[in-house]
Amino acid sequence: LNAAETLPSHDDPVSRWLAAYVQTKTLPLPSLAEPKTPFQARMREALLNIPVGEVISYVALAKQLHTSPRALGQALGANPLPIMIPCHRIVAAGGLGGYHYGSEWKACLLQHESKPR
Repeated sequence: LNAAETLPSHDDPVSRWLAAYVQTKTLPLPSLAEPKTPFQARMREALLNIPVGEVISYVALAKQLHTSPRALGQALGANPLPIMIPCHRIVAAGGLGGYHYGSEWKACLLQHESKPR
């Protein structure tokens, strides 16, 4: 992510949020579609509670949500809003772990989030 790149100019809450994110600024998350299941709602809340620049393991989050790491990984892979609902902040015990969009993107997002805000 290059903060110097020009993003399309759209005046809507999601575009403003994404532009701020790229510029390492923080805005409140805009209203999003409701999760489809109670588990998705709990998972979304847990992901949103992970501070920018921090990570948690699949095992730790699975324990918190009373599920298995494998089931959690599958649910994370179906996340329709992967930057706004930060599933990239979930890592494996021995490294990055999986990411629907590839480990390069996951590493890039985590590196971007490690910058001072």
